[in-house]
Amino acid sequence: MVQKLEFLKQLADGLSAQFGNACEVVIHDLTKKDLDKSIVYISNGHVSNRHTGDGPSGIVLETLRADPEKIKDKLAYLTKTEDGRILKSSTLYIRDENGTPAYIFSINYDITTLLAIENSVHSLVQTKPETETENGGSAPQTITHNVTELLDLLIEQAIAKVGKPVALMNKDDKVAVVQDLNNAGAFLITKSGDKVSSLLGISKFTLYSYMDKG
Repeated sequence: MVQKLEFLKQLADGLSAQFGNACEVVIHDLTKKDLDKSIVYISNGHVSNRHTGDGPSGIVLETLRADPEKIKDKLAYLTKTEDGRILKSSTLYIRDENGTPAYIFSINYDITTLLAIENSVHSLVQTKPETETENGGSAPQTITHNVTELLDLLIEQAIAKVGKPVALMNKDDKVAVVQDLNNAGAFLITKSGDKVSSLLGISKFTLYSYMDKG
């Protein structure tokens, strides 16, 4: 596994050098017991302002929560940084000899400037007003730096899906929030259950019962 990691580091340096300083390459180690420090290597980390030793992304939690046999590489999707820059990202799962994902190899290319150029060109060649909205794809996922930020983001997204503040939620709404967080792998984060229980105004026992309803 050490030899495989060294090869991935070599590949990360090669890709970031080939495509320039707008191309970030990140390696997450899924075999580490300390989930808070899943990033074991990063090249051009200024793109997302992350460093070696930073915590996992949502993709990492989803991977740890998922059936290893059903995990597939995720290519050419959009993410965004905390300061609003848009990245074109690809996530590749590097497996061990047993077929279990051991590393995540992520490529994040900052396309913010390219999108601005595209929009400028589009406005110049546009011949009639557009009456349709942009494609209805999901919003880019924000890249976080640590598990605390990630948990806060996952909770915010789960509540947004319900569409009402916690104070107005009924039991079904709270079940939906808990199941969404469970599916996202949020409860793999240490003490996340305490935070969610307190936020929703339910006991830990109730929290676990809501998780079992999924």
